[in-house]
Amino acid sequence: MNKVNYQKKIDLIIEENLNKGRLPSLFLHACCAPCSSYCLEYLSRFFDITVFYYNPNIFPEEEYEKRAGEIKRFINEFPAENKIKLILGDYKPKVFFEAAKGFETVPEGGERCFRCFRLRLSKAAEKAAKLGYEYLTTTLTISPLKNAEKLNEIGEECAENYGIKWLPSDFKKKNGYKRSIELSREYNLYRQNFCGCVYSKRESEQRT
Repeated sequence: MNKVNYQKKIDLIIEENLNKGRLPSLFLHACCAPCSSYCLEYLSRFFDITVFYYNPNIFPEEEYEKRAGEIKRFINEFPAENKIKLILGDYKPKVFFEAAKGFETVPEGGERCFRCFRLRLSKAAEKAAKLGYEYLTTTLTISPLKNAEKLNEIGEECAENYGIKWLPSDFKKKNGYKRSIELSREYNLYRQNFCGCVYSKRESEQRT
């Protein structure tokens, strides 16, 4: 079975809207400033973007606040062609621990992560629909460690549940991940050494 070319899909959507002279609204779920950097550089030319920082999985709270502060700083400093807005979601770790229950020892990249994706993208879809956004997507597909196919599958399902359009993506393409590293250096962004949750932090510590 051939893999889906998500970059080709997003290119077609962008081209279609450009041909119509439209600047559609996009609700962009973001995990951190480094991952958001290239995504915003790329997408802000074609969409009216609101970044939604919703990550109850991040541990501890100081780490959550640090990442929130960095994404706010980057958005304020980045000279986007179209102004980018930011919404900070609620930080309630309990909802993540409930979603991860029974999967605490599953290695990173498995079912626990998929449940975490669904938790965050479902909330983002709910918020996007409530606020009247046309498209929804996430910065998570930029990570070489994340399953872009699964993220798009879950994201599409969540968007459909709330009656909005999912913007397919694999932001690693077009050297997206490499560009995010360059932008992180340029803006002196804090780059964490673990995904975010207490379980990924534990795995990271065990590797060192």
